Amino acid sequence: MIPTTTTSNGLQMTENTSTFDNPTRASDYFGCMTFSGDTMLKRLPSDVFAKLQRTMSDGTPLDPAIANTVAVAMKDWAIENGATHYCHWFQPLTGITAEKHDAFLSPMADGSAIEKFSGGQLIVGEPDASSFPSGGIRDTYEARGYTAWDATSPAFLLKNPSGITTLCIPTAFVSWTGEALDKKTPLLRSIQAMSKQAMRVLKLFGHDHGVSHVVGTLGCEQEYFLVEREQAEQRLDLMMTGRTLIGANAPKGHQLDDHYFGAVPDRVLTFMAEVESRLFELGVPVKTRHNEVAPSQYEIAPMFENANIAVDHQMITMQVLKMMARKYGFECLLHEKPFAGINGSGKHNNWSMATSTGINLLDPRDDTHTNMQFLVFLAAVIRAVDLHADLLRASIASAANDHRLGANEAPPAIMSIFLGEMLTDILNQLEAGTPKKTKTGGDLNLGATSLPHIPRHASDRNRTSPFAFTGNKFEFRAVGSTAPVAWPNTVLNTIVAESIDFVATELEKKAGKNPSAAKLENAVKVVLKDVIKKHRRVCFDGDGYGEAWHKEAEKRGLPNKRNTADSLGAFKTKVARDVFSKYHVLSPRELEARYDVLVENYCTVMGIEIRTLVQMVRTQVMPAALRTQEELATTVSATLAADVDCAETQADLKSYVGLVNELRSSVTELEKLNAKHHKDDETEMHFLQATVVPCMQRVRAACDALERVTPGDNWPMPTYAEMLLMK
Repeated sequence: MIPTTTTSNGLQMTENTSTFDNPTRASDYFGCMTFSGDTMLKRLPSDVFAKLQRTMSDGTPLDPAIANTVAVAMKDWAIENGATHYCHWFQPLTGITAEKHDAFLSPMADGSAIEKFSGGQLIVGEPDASSFPSGGIRDTYEARGYTAWDATSPAFLLKNPSGITTLCIPTAFVSWTGEALDKKTPLLRSIQAMSKQAMRVLKLFGHDHGVSHVVGTLGCEQEYFLVEREQAEQRLDLMMTGRTLIGANAPKGHQLDDHYFGAVPDRVLTFMAEVESRLFELGVPVKTRHNEVAPSQYEIAPMFENANIAVDHQMITMQVLKMMARKYGFECLLHEKPFAGINGSGKHNNWSMATSTGINLLDPRDDTHTNMQFLVFLAAVIRAVDLHADLLRASIASAANDHRLGANEAPPAIMSIFLGEMLTDILNQLEAGTPKKTKTGGDLNLGATSLPHIPRHASDRNRTSPFAFTGNKFEFRAVGSTAPVAWPNTVLNTIVAESIDFVATELEKKAGKNPSAAKLENAVKVVLKDVIKKHRRVCFDGDGYGEAWHKEAEKRGLPNKRNTADSLGAFKTKVARDVFSKYHVLSPRELEARYDVLVENYCTVMGIEIRTLVQMVRTQVMPAALRTQEELATTVSATLAADVDCAETQADLKSYVGLVNELRSSVTELEKLNAKHHKDDETEMHFLQATVVPCMQRVRAACDALERVTPGDNWPMPTYAEMLLMK
């Protein structure tokens, strides 16, 4: 008998059937592959369901007594949907997810077998903790680690294109000593820290009634490229590093701006539809799909969610994109800059705060100048970004993102905030005294009677700002497309918690903990005026790409950390240690470990890229170039032997030989630099950035110059023009 399941709306599904194969309304099957909602309600006793629901929605401590009941129900549901194995699904410091599959099958003494899954197996797992990056928290001989069930994020069934289904249980990952070895544990701690401080502000305003906690909310846009899998496999650089280390620009990139929001190619649209279908099944609320700026570049974007769940969903989204791409003959490139000279890829991190009752604390509402609670939270965020700009910049630093930040499609490395005309005007009023009015946008008359008048927002948008207010949230645009968003959001939540703490403390000093409305309003005006005066230097509404802003930012004293090597040191400062430890997000040792892992990762990524580039030059580009050189020399010799003048061809040969020699000398220099060893990873990182990266650029320039004048049938790999021309 083929296992089947029935969704809440009566849709029959088998273990080898996707909803994509049986098209119906997405709402009929949304979340059908997650152990949540109706599935839990139908399979759990009412008291167990209520206790688990409180943990999931309010973050209350999990009752261990219900674990066995939940485990049995989860196992039965998974098996009915075709799963034979389960795994604790976690996010180690590798930057991707990890999973170890265990079978439900349990042999019996009489030779038979049954499927078993206990509460203990649900709550705790024990993966090897020494084989993951730990920054020294675990030595090689210290192997014990634990995964702990995160009941606030629903378990889900992940099915690969062959129909193999696995029950995935989101978990935290810690060492035997209890220290965090993952990205989820600090994220949950940071959300808790922010909630505690935000509740103080709500209490001051008398808005804490019925509110149990405050959560971060998050929606992450994901940009990506698709290329033909067959072509990608012919590029060692794409397979090893995720980006092209060499490659001359195609005759046409995105100069005409015709790809952006253009019609989606048929095969790509079919791929997108199945990706969305799989994500809908997994409860991921994806909303938007479209062509991005560069040829063969696309975007998928979800709705807002609880930040912890959104982080898990973001990791699932990247996994499903990669998995489904291969089914359709594509390779999905998530790298920040897979192709030089055209638009790179980011992951816009749309962040806000909301109460447990669903009130968005960064929604200015009408008459914003009277919405003092909103202005308090806004001022706290401005202060956080200004005071801890170096931490925020370091949170998105990586070897991959170095290729993107500051380019014309990405925000500059200077952390600044765009507020728009309306909020900027209110800040001016606050700084001057009492705000009196809120600017409105009015209506736009489009000039044709058949077109409606449309409401105009009070402020424009600014795509050059790394941290832009976009109506009821902040869009952290500088996050890289490969980045797990748990880390930048952990940093963001922590610095905002510190800033809300400061503002709340100042308000309590001036107004008391249970102030009258008038006393609170006066205190708010005084505190906000001081905060704005000290920290609005970080606010900038102009062109973040322009050189004038770089000069202005320097005058304002804003840091401009242009690369990873210059950025990561922010995590070694006393300020960083104090803020992370004060709010119990990371101990000094845990923070130091993350710094060490980030530095090691940079050096490792660069090492892989160097070795890959050298191998491609020595085994592919140089042989092709020498073959072409020989053909040119033969042509010159034959022409001269025929007593025919060939001065131009001789000049071509001389020029080509010069390019070959330039490539030979630059790659030899790169090999020598790569052979140097340094006493520690930090020294190595700075050496790589300052010395090796420029050498790699010279090797690339020589390769690309040769590609432009080498016959196509001699060039040993697919070119940009071939890869970016989507069939």
